[in-house]
Amino acid sequence: MRIAFVPIDNRPVCYTLPKLIAAIDSEIELIMPDRKYLGGLNKPADVEKLFEWMLTVSDIDAAVLSLDTLAYGGLIPSRRCSDSFEEIRNRIFTLREILEGKNCKVYAFSSIMRISNNNYNEEEKEYWSQWGKKIFEYSYLSHKTNGKCRIETGIPSEILDDYIETRRRNFEINKIYLDWQKKGLLDTLIFSKDDCAQYGFNVQEAQVLERMGGYIKTGADEIPLSLLSCAISGDIKICPIFLEPKCKDLISNYEDISIESSVYGQLELAGCKICDEDDADILLYINNFKYNQGEIVMNIGTEEFNGSFVVHDRPYMIADVRFANGADNNFISEFFKNKIDDKNFYGYSAWNTSANTLGSLICAAKIKFLAKKYNADAFKRLQITRFLDDWAYQANVRQILQSPDVEQLKSNMKSFEKIVGEILNTEVNVNYNFPWNRLFEVEVEFN
Repeated sequence: MRIAFVPIDNRPVCYTLPKLIAAIDSEIELIMPDRKYLGGLNKPADVEKLFEWMLTVSDIDAAVLSLDTLAYGGLIPSRRCSDSFEEIRNRIFTLREILEGKNCKVYAFSSIMRISNNNYNEEEKEYWSQWGKKIFEYSYLSHKTNGKCRIETGIPSEILDDYIETRRRNFEINKIYLDWQKKGLLDTLIFSKDDCAQYGFNVQEAQVLERMGGYIKTGADEIPLSLLSCAISGDIKICPIFLEPKCKDLISNYEDISIESSVYGQLELAGCKICDEDDADILLYINNFKYNQGEIVMNIGTEEFNGSFVVHDRPYMIADVRFANGADNNFISEFFKNKIDDKNFYGYSAWNTSANTLGSLICAAKIKFLAKKYNADAFKRLQITRFLDDWAYQANVRQILQSPDVEQLKSNMKSFEKIVGEILNTEVNVNYNFPWNRLFEVEVEFN
């Protein structure tokens, strides 16, 4: 099966993770543009080069497209770029012409522009460093009061006008995509929302798109992998098992739905059938949180896993979401007491948000279960990456680094590499880099 895949940007979770997952089935050929044409933290993608690449791709069965990349140059540029509505519309009409020439299914997603409740402008326009929280408050109160009361924020009119116009532009572009889907150009279209609060312009826009027939999903970076799951046909039955069953109605950080709703939504989007334990092809264990979801890097604590976890002789996978952006060390200690064998182990993930974890985990498990030509080495490389990134780095080593120092990182990762190698019964021979020169993400490179 040949699948063209346009990622959100050049981060490892967006570019190399899909490759690792697709490689589990050697019959899947994931065709991606050269990484240098994709956007980074401070530069947008080269959209013209991406269009040229798309024209050269032929004989594909499916295309998985991050529309923000092809319209604005990436998810971050979708909030930053100053191009007018007319310029963006002309650009996506070029995309439409390309897609009309492809005889394949098209799975696409576009973001609903987020509103961060902070003054941190690394991924926003420059003025966010001074006015971000004020803009969030204005958005929140405007929605909550349905625009019926005057809101004094002190935000300069030119800044607020620019922000509102950027939102309007992106919202109108999303309505064009919805029209494309209704006309059959897009087989699947998802509108994503992340960093959600109860009220806000983003919530309002989601409600409007939903009333117009759009499909809205909480999450972002994992959605291309969820769409990859959609592109892989075949029946698979999965039973979710919450390790804290009385707490599955709690809401994860950065999301606006319960962890139970997130799990069920991810399974349904991936084309999996939800079933009872006795009927399941794979058991999905969710290490969910009590009281609140923790986050180590933000010094947000929570009660760690304190029970036993025994793996039985059945296929299983693990979504470790007790903490956002990193593993639960107590749970890992218990899990590693088990013998982990390739026959029954279908994956582990603790990547960033609950949606990120679930979407990527389910995609890999589905591909392994339905693989026409299973590649055990590829699956092992994926699990090495997940344990070293989600557990070793995010939950441990990241906390002791003061800056993105690769040599210090390599030194601190050695003891974890040894443990992962013993658990997976393999040699771990990797290197690391910080692709965006910040501590938030690390790239695990196989030598």
